[in-house]
Amino acid sequence: MSEMTNALGTYLRARREQVTPQQAGIPDVGVRRVPGLRREEVAMLAGISADYYLRLERGRDRNPSVQVLESIARVLHLDDDHMAHMLALVAEVPRRRRPPRKGTPPPGALKLLDSLVQPAFIEDRYFDILASNDLARALSPRLAAGGNQLRDLFLDPAEQALHPDWKDVTECFIANLRQAVGNDVEDPRFIELTGELSLASPRFRQLWARHEVRGQRGAPLRLQHPQVGELTLNRERLSIGGAEDLMLVVYHPDAGSGDADKLTLLASAGLPTSDTRSDEHLSAQP
Repeated sequence: MSEMTNALGTYLRARREQVTPQQAGIPDVGVRRVPGLRREEVAMLAGISADYYLRLERGRDRNPSVQVLESIARVLHLDDDHMAHMLALVAEVPRRRRPPRKGTPPPGALKLLDSLVQPAFIEDRYFDILASNDLARALSPRLAAGGNQLRDLFLDPAEQALHPDWKDVTECFIANLRQAVGNDVEDPRFIELTGELSLASPRFRQLWARHEVRGQRGAPLRLQHPQVGELTLNRERLSIGGAEDLMLVVYHPDAGSGDADKLTLLASAGLPTSDTRSDEHLSAQP
């Protein structure tokens, strides 16, 4: 049974395999043929029957109570983000005709984007870039409309070189994607993107299999720019009213910092701000 048809079971198994007997407080005796905890160990520690837990992992029971999920979450050391994700996996997803994806943000959001003096761009939940301002493209030509941050992070060496903390950044992006998608895994764009990256990137396959989940939060981002050198910027993601799943992302330095001076230099230097994908406000996907 695939992840798409047994999302909860796939998630439970992935998280179970990452908890050691020592972390769970049980003796590690003899040879273990599976990574992490055994199913019966999770069941015992959660106070449920081994047969019931087996049914959950194999997708034969898809309606566990919140109390059962909370007990399992405690055994698997799941934080609030992971618990919320697990609850989302058992929620019913209405079967409905999916509307076409919007390729253009609302006009007001585009005006705001153009007025910002910091690097900024608009993205959807799959990290497709729908629009960006000049300074964002000066920071990275790949932050141009039509690009995709996930694809660039995993497949483009130039984008990887921009991130000294590349491994940490990829972990964060994958955990953010898991959280954003939840159990809505039938979107053709989601299937296309994760399928492409699964085939092309061993790093993506490794991270995707972990089922890490993390909410999107503002956090510093360290960059190594080829013209102005290293700088650290804060990353804020702001919801756009009237545009489901679209976010305005702003990179901003601490006031009066050397990073602010470097951004000013970047803005005034007339550096190239585009590549073959940089036509402003280009639709990312049909």
